Formats: sequence, structure tokens, C-alpha cells
Amino acid sequence: MRFIRAAADKRASARLGVCALLFIRAASAQIGTAGLAAPASGFARAPGLFPGVWRPYIERTVETPSLDNSERLGKSIHGGELRLSLSDALALTLENNLDIVVQRYVIYFSQTDILRTKSGQAARGFNGAFMPGELNSGAIGAGVTSSGSTGGTGNAGGITGGGGAVNIGPAGAFDPAVSFGFSWDRVTSPLNSVVVSGIPTTTSYATSLSATYAQMFTTGASYSVSLSGLRQSTTQHNTLFNPDVTTRLAIGFNQPLLAGSGKLPNERFMLVARNNQKSAGETFRLQVINSVVQLVNAYWDLAAAQENVRVATESVTASGELLEDSRKQYQIGTMSGIDVVTAESQEAAAQRDLIVARTALEQQSTTLKQLISKRSDPALDNATVILTDAEPEPLESDLPSLQAALDAAAANRPELEQARVSLQNQSIAIQFTQNNMLPSTAIFGLYASSGLQGNTALVTSGAGGSLAQSFGAAYPETAYGLSTTAVIRNRSAQADNLRAQLERNQLEITAQNTRNQIGVQVRQARINLMQGKAQVEAAHEAVRLARLSLDAERKKLEVGLSTPYNVVLRDRDLVSAEYAEVQAVTAYAKSLAAMDQAMGTILDRYRIELTDAMRGYVSHPPATGFRPPAPEQRNR
Repeated sequence: MRFIRAAADKRASARLGVCALLFIRAASAQIGTAGLAAPASGFARAPGLFPGVWRPYIERTVETPSLDNSERLGKSIHGGELRLSLSDALALTLENNLDIVVQRYVIYFSQTDILRTKSGQAARGFNGAFMPGELNSGAIGAGVTSSGSTGGTGNAGGITGGGGAVNIGPAGAFDPAVSFGFSWDRVTSPLNSVVVSGIPTTTSYATSLSATYAQMFTTGASYSVSLSGLRQSTTQHNTLFNPDVTTRLAIGFNQPLLAGSGKLPNERFMLVARNNQKSAGETFRLQVINSVVQLVNAYWDLAAAQENVRVATESVTASGELLEDSRKQYQIGTMSGIDVVTAESQEAAAQRDLIVARTALEQQSTTLKQLISKRSDPALDNATVILTDAEPEPLESDLPSLQAALDAAAANRPELEQARVSLQNQSIAIQFTQNNMLPSTAIFGLYASSGLQGNTALVTSGAGGSLAQSFGAAYPETAYGLSTTAVIRNRSAQADNLRAQLERNQLEITAQNTRNQIGVQVRQARINLMQGKAQVEAAHEAVRLARLSLDAERKKLEVGLSTPYNVVLRDRDLVSAEYAEVQAVTAYAKSLAAMDQAMGTILDRYRIELTDAMRGYVSHPPATGFRPPAPEQRNR
């Protein structure tokens, strides 16, 4: 008989194993054939459980980045020329600037941190995020996950009954956890007595199945439900049931009363992750601001280089005309040879200046192309950049009052918002460390019920009967209690709380230092703008007077009252004045950008939408940012 029972146990265990294997294979097949693509945004949301319960266990595909230039860039090149307004250049840098592309991922990182903290785990952080170290109780990076158990078969199936000490600890995390277990065991044991078993050697077979569900809530409360079953058969003679099936249903809960009680201690990582999502937005906005300022400066530098080429070209033309006239007068004897040499020297110097100006133009053109493209291509490399916007001329409205500029900076600078978020996160850390200083006190409860059925000489029963007893509370167990743990002297928690307060003070000082630095930047930018306005006006006047002086010297040369050397001097003065004028106007245009950057309003000036920068496609072209170009004032 015992061999028959052993064979039956083996067959039953084999059937259970085959069923489990088939289930695993079916699930694996579903996982293998499912493909989930994560959208470009929305990484803070997990896939739903229904109808595909396997979705949380497979990878969501993240779209790989595109390193090709946007279509706008290709469409802007015509006939080997890349004609750009400032609005065009801004649109291209929003779509193609790699610094902006890299910083977009900060937004995505903040979303994954929100997803992670929803499960109860600590956020991983990102560049620009502030994560107070005091949020971690125990090991660095630990979340609020706990483990507890109400499983086991209790006293059912033994040879004695009775209760004992009970302690139900916290269990699970915010993400519910389900666990299953299966085992099969065969044991042959020699015995030193035949009183209990009736035979000197026993062979036992055991098949075990268990399932547990556990979850923690944001208030700190947690519960777990477990169901276990154990089927045993033995060759012993003196058992009540053989085989026997023991089952147990247990429900336990735990509620902290002091440390760990309430939403803030348990939601601390979620709160910080949500705050850091704001910080991620400000980090991205700061990068867009810096990239826009860099583009604007490069645009005006290229515009200045084009103006320098124009000035140098006009200087070469004028020097050539002077040399031609000098040679004619030398041939007819009205001018000496040294005067011709002077004109030749001026013409050579003008050619040199033109070569330098053209080289600088190529360099600035390369810089601008790098800012508006993700990668180089032959069409872009060979294209000649032609800027269509003239540099802005000073207006009284360009200069804000000091108080208005300071108020705008206080309202718009990303660094101030980041400092505010950091202080909010540190405040959460302080409140958590205050709670963590309290003793660990919790109330707990347990309800369990066991079942025991099997085969006898008169009755044949099994798992169904045993489960009916467990769910019907045929053999109930009820327990509740209170647990308290207090750390004597509590030095670790005291240190964490003190450090959290000290770091708050440090952050407040740092925030004030940031405000002071921003105030200095605003004042300096305003002073530079005032100085730039005066320099542009002076440079315009200097060019006007130099041009008048050159015209007068040429007229004197025509009537024999001057020499080519004097004309060369006056021409050099005009060229120098025009170069200085170009530099002054460019410096003023860049000072305007620096003023807007200091106030944090440069995106408003150009009407740049952060959503366009985020998605890498500009739906509404940026504004030029200035009034229509002033009439040309630098023509000879």
C-alpha cells in the first residue's frame, strides 16, 4: 500500500509541476510576443494591468534619438545660400541644438523618478535635482518597502495545539506584491521507536503550495493575506489522516502610531520627486535660455563679420582708386614717386585687412552652423550664410529702470525657482527626521483559520474539505497587540535631524547668495547697455566726421593742396572708425541679449515656447525681438 500511495503522490506532484510549467510557458509566450512602446512623454505612468497582466514585467521601448537635422534646415538652403533671419536661426537652434536635445532628457528622468517613487522606492535623481540625504532611513537609496509575513500552516496537522507570542510587522510596498510557492519533498527517516509510527522506518511525501498578497498604504498602514496548503502522505501507521491536507488562511495588518505614521514620512520620496519635476523644467528652461543667448551672440558676431568684410572691401576699392589716380599723376609729372609708393602701401594694407575679414567671416559662419545643426552635411558645409536682419539701433525703451529689471529677474530667473524647490525638499527632510526621532510603535492584528482533512478508513477527503474549513473558520485564530521599539539615546536620529536643519540654513544662505549674484548681473548688464548706447552714438558720429574729413582731403588733393599720404591717413581714420562702429553696434546688440538673460525674459522677447523646444519642432516661428531695422547709416 505504501508503494501505491507513493506512486500516487508522485503522479499528483508531477501533474502539479506540469501545470505550473505550462502556465509559465504560456505567460512567457505572451511576454515574448508583446511589444510596448513608451511615448515621448508620460514616463511617470505605468502600463495598466488589464487586459494584459504581463505588461508590467516587460520592457517598454524608448524611441531612439534622431541625430538628423530638421527639415527646416534643408529647406532653408537654396542655390548654395543659407539665408537666415534671426527668427529663422532661433527656430533652427530650438530644433537642432544638441545641448537642448541633451537637456530634454532631464524632463524624462524626472518623470521616471515619479514613477519609481509611486512604488515606495527612493528617486534616483538627475542633474539639477536636489535629494536630501536624510530622506533615507538606513541604507542610502532605501525606500519605504517593508517585509512581513502571516504565512505558515500554523498548528494544524501537528500533534499538539496551542497559541504563542504573535508579532505582525509592516509588509509590502505601495506596489502590491503577489508571491507564489510550490515544492515537493520525499523523506525517508530511520526511527528509534515504533510507539508512535508503528514501524522503524518511515517514508513521507509532501507537496506544498502557498500564495501571499501584501501592500502598504501611504499612511504607513499595511496588510497581507496568505493562503497555504500542504499535502502529506506517510508510511506511518498511527496517523489520523493519510494522506492529509493542511491549509491556512491568514490576514494580518500593521499600523504605525509614531515613527512612520502619516503621509509625509511615507510619501516623502513622491513629494520630492514632484518638486524635482518643477526643478527639471527650470533646468531645461535655463538651457534653452543659454542656447538662445549663445545663438543671438553668434548671429550678431556673424553680422559684424559681414560688416567688416563690407568695410574692408570698400577700403580696397577706395585704395585701388587712389593708387590708379596716383600712377596717372606720376606719369604726367604732377606727383612724385614716393606718393605712388604710399598709395601702393595703402592698397596692400587694405588687401590684407580684407583677407583677415573674410577669414573671420568663415570662422563665425562655422560657429553659427554648428549651433543650428545636429550634424554637418555637404550642403550645409558648402552653403554661404547670408544674414537678413540688421543689428538693432539703440532706443530709449531698450533700457528698463533698475527696479523693473530687478523685479523681472526675481520673477523669471530659473535659478531662483530651483533654489525655492531645494528649500521645499529640505523642509520635507526636516519633517521626516522629526518623525523618525519618535519610537517605533505600532498596533497589529491577525486573523487566521486552519483546516485539516484527509483520507481515513471511513472517509476520503482532501484539499476541498480542508479549504472549506479554512474559509469557514472551523479552527480560527485571532490575535492583536502592540509593539514598541525605542533606541536609547537616539543619537543617529538626532544627528539626521540636526544635519537636516543645518543643510536648510546652508540652502537659505546659498539662495540669498544667488539672489545677490543675480542682482549684480542685472546691474552690470544695465550699465553695459547704457555704456553700449553711448558708444554706438559716439561711433556713428565718429564715422560721420571721418567721412567728412576724407571727402575734404580728397577735394584738396584734386586741386593740389594735399598729398596722397594725407588722403591715406584720412582713409585709415575712416576705416578705423567704421570698424569701431561695427564693434560698438554688435556689442550693443549682445548687451541687449545679456540684459534679457539677466532678467530671465529673453524667451519672452523672442516669443519662444518651451513646448516647441521640448518636442524639437517649432510650430510658431520666434519673433525677431526688435523693431524694423534702422536706415543704413554706414554706407560711404
